[in-house]
Amino acid sequence: MNVKVFSEKRSMGEAAADQAATAIRNAIRDRGLARIVAATAASQVEFLECLSSVEGIDWRLVEAFHLDEYIGLPITHPGSFRKLFLEQLVNKTGIVHYHLLDGEVDPAAAVRRVSEAITSAPIDIIFLGIGENAHLAFNDPPADFECEEPYLVVNLDEACQRQQVGEAWFADISQVPKQAISMSVRQILKARELIAVVPDSRKAQAVKACVEEEITPMAPASILRTHPNATVYLDTNSAALLRTNSHSAI
Repeated sequence: MNVKVFSEKRSMGEAAADQAATAIRNAIRDRGLARIVAATAASQVEFLECLSSVEGIDWRLVEAFHLDEYIGLPITHPGSFRKLFLEQLVNKTGIVHYHLLDGEVDPAAAVRRVSEAITSAPIDIIFLGIGENAHLAFNDPPADFECEEPYLVVNLDEACQRQQVGEAWFADISQVPKQAISMSVRQILKARELIAVVPDSRKAQAVKACVEEEITPMAPASILRTHPNATVYLDTNSAALLRTNSHSAI
């Protein structure tokens, strides 16, 4: 796993977007279509803003999926990942071929539909975050590293729910849904390339666990270290607990 540390979030987002854009262009050049998966959350704002403004990508040749979505939350809610997926990526780029995880009415049907679509061909690149509890997508600890299903319904632990309140998507923890649809860990690892964008000091402990400690379901994002083409982008705040001689800021 390649770890890159930047002095601030904007330069981090620009560098991650440059790598992502290269992967998308290469997929279009080699296969005529790029298949991507994008996380949408507070931590991804700078990265997706930079990526959506990159020149030289024919977004009509991009098929996009998103990682996860709450169950029972309407798309009009500020915290809806469908809403953020559309606002942060689709509407800005003009992507016409995309798949929404609709967990509001019939989550099981949404899981079946998007699972069928995502397994129809390999995924070129996935854009990820890492949660404060080290979750990967909505796979909270202890994560299921063995599930073969592309998407699954998961229970959200209290740490995950409190993170959503802390990011101001919900007024208090009672408003945070208790379940979500999430891409499985095994499905994430099937992508040709992974980019995780992880800024802010509140992620520092999770980053340390995932980068330097044991690979374990108790730190789900630690599994990224097993992927042959994974890059983690950090700022100095999220990298603050890493061994100082290991990763210098760019």
